[in-house]
Amino acid sequence: MTGALEGLKVLDFSTLLPGPMASLFLADAGAEVIKIERPGTGEEMRGYVPKWGADSVNFAMLNRGKRSLALDLKDPASRQVLEPLLRDADVVIEQFRPGVMARLGLGYDDVRALNPDIIYCSISGYGQTGPKSLRAGHDLNYIGDAGLLALSHGEAARPVLPPALIADIAGGTYPALFNILLALRARDAGKGGAHLDIAMAENLFPFLYWAMGDGQAAGQWPGNGDALVTGGSPRYQLYATADGRMLAAAPLEAKFWAIFCDAIGLPSDLRDDARDPEATRAGIAAIIASREAIHWAEVFEAADCCCSIVQSIEDALEDPHFAARGVFSRRVTNDRNATMRALPTPVARVLASDPKGSASAPRLGADNDTYAPR
Repeated sequence: MTGALEGLKVLDFSTLLPGPMASLFLADAGAEVIKIERPGTGEEMRGYVPKWGADSVNFAMLNRGKRSLALDLKDPASRQVLEPLLRDADVVIEQFRPGVMARLGLGYDDVRALNPDIIYCSISGYGQTGPKSLRAGHDLNYIGDAGLLALSHGEAARPVLPPALIADIAGGTYPALFNILLALRARDAGKGGAHLDIAMAENLFPFLYWAMGDGQAAGQWPGNGDALVTGGSPRYQLYATADGRMLAAAPLEAKFWAIFCDAIGLPSDLRDDARDPEATRAGIAAIIASREAIHWAEVFEAADCCCSIVQSIEDALEDPHFAARGVFSRRVTNDRNATMRALPTPVARVLASDPKGSASAPRLGADNDTYAPR
């Protein structure tokens, strides 16, 4: 089986998470991804723990199916290797601070001079321009600057960190991916190459559509944990069961709310949650805390009103639904021939390259001979 991007060549200069995950998606769709790494140690994520064979499991998950070129980008000799690849490439992905690639002679203008049709994707925290463009930051800073973290960060005495790297993936990987595909479409239509400026912080605002709307239209700016889907409603809450598990309850619509109230036996005086939301929430919490998770799982399996028991990661990986859909059909292997479930990517199976196959992350510099000047 060949993927939708068969024949596409991607040079990936990025490290860590946003860029490597984007190029993983492209590789799963059939693109040839050549990872450019520094000699000796390779990219930093190779050294992370836990190790899985010679490299970290993080590196294996994000870089399977790619090739590796170990090059010192400050060494003029590297140009002899890079120039023919840059002339032939369709996409370049880089994730340095703004200006770094240009100082190396590998900025967009440099590459465009070799390849006018190149799609050059720059991923950064704050973008290539603006007062914060050179500021250091990580995911927590970006979601804080965008206002997203202010919506739900727990009590001051016990702040709660988000369970996912939202800015890196939702603000970096996904926008990079679909803008690359849009740029390829535009290039196919005769519009030439493009420089894509992917700024993780500003790409978080689509998650705030409702908060921006409420604030601007009604003057009701949501605060910490007080809005409909961030903790301000008993209809969208986590409730502890008797055995310490959590019920994810989301019966927002009137029909689901009525079914939910009947299913748990909520007293009639608490069912109008607009009158006293906190009293309703406390009443529900007491009922859910009276029985174990297995009881509530059975109740809501029958009631079907947008309620479920929170699964552990281990349980999720064994969920019969995901198994039936082949979510974990790909495998990743390491240098010791060990295998594990590969990271699922959102590439549809009909567009993927070998969706049930296995692949390994490349050894550092494994493809230097392949791309060495002849």
